[in-house]
Amino acid sequence: MRVPVEARVDLDAIGGNIARLREHARGAEIMAMVKAEAYGHGLVEAGRAALAGGATWLGVARTAEALRLRAAGVTARILVCLGVPGEPYTEAVAQDVDLTVGAGWTLAEAVAAAERSGRPARVHLKADSGMTRGGAAPQDWPALVEAALRAEAAGHLRVVGLMSHFACADEPDHPSVPAQLALFTEMVEHAEKAGVRPEVRHLANSPAILTLPEARFDLVRPGIAIYGLTPVPRLGTFGLRPAMTLVADTALVKRVPAGSGVSYGHLYHTERETTVAVVPAGYGDGVPRHGSNLLEVLAGGRRHRIAGRVCMDQFVIDVGDDPLSAGDEVVLFGPGDQGEPTAQEWADALGTISYEIVTRIGARVPRVYTGGAL
Repeated sequence: MRVPVEARVDLDAIGGNIARLREHARGAEIMAMVKAEAYGHGLVEAGRAALAGGATWLGVARTAEALRLRAAGVTARILVCLGVPGEPYTEAVAQDVDLTVGAGWTLAEAVAAAERSGRPARVHLKADSGMTRGGAAPQDWPALVEAALRAEAAGHLRVVGLMSHFACADEPDHPSVPAQLALFTEMVEHAEKAGVRPEVRHLANSPAILTLPEARFDLVRPGIAIYGLTPVPRLGTFGLRPAMTLVADTALVKRVPAGSGVSYGHLYHTERETTVAVVPAGYGDGVPRHGSNLLEVLAGGRRHRIAGRVCMDQFVIDVGDDPLSAGDEVVLFGPGDQGEPTAQEWADALGTISYEIVTRIGARVPRVYTGGAL
């Protein structure tokens, strides 16, 4: 069934971005972060493309995401990086999904899940090295390590990873970056001296992979870079290729007189007789309402700014005297090959990050896949 708006996802771009990240990782394994529907690109499809490109692990935020991947036949190592009490940890352990443990309650959940499933839980102990978000703070780290080793000795779990997360790696000169690296190294050394024998130690996210070689350790966890969007815009694109192109078919084109108020609130008035076009995509699809009178799209081979307020299901563009017809394709953002805006340009215009632009594209927008193993 034809739909008026779709997100086209290039799986070959995802695989190619993984290959480029592997060059930077210099031997460290790649954990492709596919949380939040793979940053809006599609959990299962993007996960498979990342594995085909050379990733050996997948990372998710929620247990349900990991179980969806297993149900789809994905057999690679999967790590759940975030959880809350009461999630289906028993099923996760039974299906060989790794769990992040950064507090006493998560350790207790892992032990209970192991007992119920009849197999040891694979866990990664998370250290809070300075982000002050998830993980055990330095003063709590020794107790967590000791408790995990006791559970390991009892056969309830295996500590297979030691991990942390950067707060400011997208600002390579930020003083917190070397401070976090040093503290994580100390916390790893403490754990290993206490008897932990991890398979992997991991800290580096997308910006750290590209700018901080000393943070690679055994495993790196790229996120936004997998999808071709730079994690450090001021340093360029790093040769990454955006994987998503958002397009819509023009719904209506008409001539209107000078002084016509356009869309809710009449935030835009035509300066002269002109042609306006209705594009059937709005904030219900993930087009930011704050992009009213601000964001540009490509229509008829030229860029045009959104005219007036973005509505739930549509927005309007003023194309002047340019020829455009109902059904003509409008490119909202993409890799920039045709001169269309990129997700990074939208992010810059809105004062946000490209992560938000692609992740917010709504569920009613179908993902149409090209490349990969299709």
